[in-house]
Amino acid sequence: MEITEINENAALVVIDVQKGFDDEGFWGRRDNPEAEGNIAALIERWQETGRPVVFVRHDSPREGSPLQAGTVGNEFKDVVEERRGKGAGPELLVTKSVNSAFYGEPDLDAWLKGARVGQIVIVGIQTNMCNETTARMGGNLGYDVVFPIDAMHTFDLAGPFGWTRSAEELTRATAVSLHGGRFARVVTTEDVLKGAGAR
Repeated sequence: MEITEINENAALVVIDVQKGFDDEGFWGRRDNPEAEGNIAALIERWQETGRPVVFVRHDSPREGSPLQAGTVGNEFKDVVEERRGKGAGPELLVTKSVNSAFYGEPDLDAWLKGARVGQIVIVGIQTNMCNETTARMGGNLGYDVVFPIDAMHTFDLAGPFGWTRSAEELTRATAVSLHGGRFARVVTTEDVLKGAGAR
C-alpha cells in the first residue's frame, strides 16, 4: 500500500462543520455517519503535531438558510468548537459566503503562502460542494491536495431532467473526478493519520 506522505507543515482545512447541516428536513438524507469522528481524529493529530489548522465557516447571506449568519445553525458543531484553540500550531478562521474556501476572509491562499504551506488536507461538509470546489481551486493554485473521503459527508441531491443521485453516488463521483482528474489525492482518514504521525 502506498503511504500518504503528509508534510510537517501541511494545513488541515476543516470546512463548514456547522450545526445547520444537522437540519435533515432542509438537506435530506446524508451519508457517512463516521465523518465527525474522523474529522475529530484529524484535528487532534494536527494539534498534537503542531501543524496548522484552518477552520472555515459558511456565513450564508440568504434569509432562512440553516447556515444564515447570526443564527444557531451558523455555529460550528461541538466536535469542532470543543477543539478550536487547543493546538500547539497556528490556527486560522476563514469566513465565506460561496463554495470555495479560497474566496473568503482572510485570504486563505495568501495565509498559506505566507506560512510556506504547500500541502492541504481537506475535510468537512459537503463532499461534492464546498470540499470539492476548494480542492479543485487548491489544485489549480498549485497545492498538493489530500482528500480523505471518509472525513466528510454530503446529502442526496436532485438535479436537472428528473435526475437524482444518492449521497453515496455523489461521494464516489467526487472521488473519481478529483483523483482521476489529478486535482487531489483521494485517500482515507487512516492513510492520513499514518502519514501524519507524531513529529
